[in-house]
Amino acid sequence: MNVKVTARSQDREHLESALQAAGFGTFEWRRADDILVVSPQMSAITGLPAGEKLANGGQAFFSCVHPEDRARVEAAARAGITGEGRFDVEFRTLEPRDGHSVWIRACAVRATDPAGGPPGVIGVAQDISERKFEDSQRQTLMSELDHRVKNVLAAVQALAFQTAKRTTSLDSFLQTFAGRLKSMGSANELLTAARWRGAAVDHLAAAELGGLAPSQTRWEGPELFLTPRAANALSLALHELVTNALKYGALSSDKGRVDVRWRRIADGGFELTWTESGGPTVSTPAHRGFGSTLLAQVTGRELNGLTEVEFNPAGVRVLLRAGPSAVVERPETVPQAPPQRAAEVAPTAERGCNLKGARILIVEDAVLLALELETGLQEAGAEIIGPAYELEEAMALLDQKIDAAVLDANLNGRSVTPVAEALAARGVPFVFATGYGGAAGAPAGFDAPIIRKPYDVTQVAAAVSDLLN
Repeated sequence: MNVKVTARSQDREHLESALQAAGFGTFEWRRADDILVVSPQMSAITGLPAGEKLANGGQAFFSCVHPEDRARVEAAARAGITGEGRFDVEFRTLEPRDGHSVWIRACAVRATDPAGGPPGVIGVAQDISERKFEDSQRQTLMSELDHRVKNVLAAVQALAFQTAKRTTSLDSFLQTFAGRLKSMGSANELLTAARWRGAAVDHLAAAELGGLAPSQTRWEGPELFLTPRAANALSLALHELVTNALKYGALSSDKGRVDVRWRRIADGGFELTWTESGGPTVSTPAHRGFGSTLLAQVTGRELNGLTEVEFNPAGVRVLLRAGPSAVVERPETVPQAPPQRAAEVAPTAERGCNLKGARILIVEDAVLLALELETGLQEAGAEIIGPAYELEEAMALLDQKIDAAVLDANLNGRSVTPVAEALAARGVPFVFATGYGGAAGAPAGFDAPIIRKPYDVTQVAAAVSDLLN
């Protein structure tokens, strides 16, 4: 490609002003007299001196390129100009800015000399440091996300194995495992809302204790934020304590109480005390289950501290002590308190749910979850419409007779709102089964029950049964 340099001086000035406004600097290599011409904007971007200077066979241009990039850039530029007549390269400059490398994108074309001399080169350059930094951040975040997902999957797998080893029936395993999984989900929901900078102890306590009888539970302590690792550990510990208190301890009686208090300690860590009173007489258990093992070993290690459990006749008392590494500064973004467990729907087995003959639409983009919902609702007697995995599939099914619907809030990045609006217009009730957290209520402001993922399918069946009855 050849470009004739015949523009008038005024036209060149106008073009230079337009390029400068767009953040571009210009350069020209006049090969006839081996002169490199650098515009003021080009000088500001690359650090090359503005004006005219000896090009030294083009080496003057490459002098601003970082040594680690120079061989690559020079080879690509010379090959491009002698071949197709153009080049487009990205490189770092010599001088860092604010501790970060300055990245440049330079594009140029071969230009003929009006006087008939050897063709030169004209081009533009742009500072792309911000884009490169964003790309680097994005890659770092993706790597961190991949790491966290693998950690979560590994933790879920270990939780499943350990729970299975210590349960005697499938129903018992499903109930125990689902509870522990939901506890992990609550902690992760709080961490996500705070951009994984930390979770508040009072929010973790509210997630586990908030849905129980208000007159029987109390939690109190200073504002304190934990690392993701410590937050997950404390959430699981509180879940195990709540479960045990409901089955055998203070919360199995109407007169029982649970008090949870925490305080900072001198070394920068914190202590949390769980105290039960008013329940059945307590005795030391004959064997240790996974919950006890979790409290005695995992929680102490994950919190970099220790756990002490006392089986006093008047009630269980547990002391959790965490080291300073478990505590973080207050995050810039602090979420609202999580939804209370009381808002969750009880499992079908406890509610005597019967959906015989009910025609239920399932809209869920995760195939395994959709199949699980289909199986669970069919076992409760429902006739299934769908499942629909995409928005268009769901809309196409709306002309059928539908008694109720189960809707995922997001379908492969698209809102399920059009389906919900159509169902609401027809007076068809529906429930949201969604992974989106927060305490803001149903998506798009609909007056509909919400079941947060991960959930027990029987919760969905019970919620649908309530809608129909």
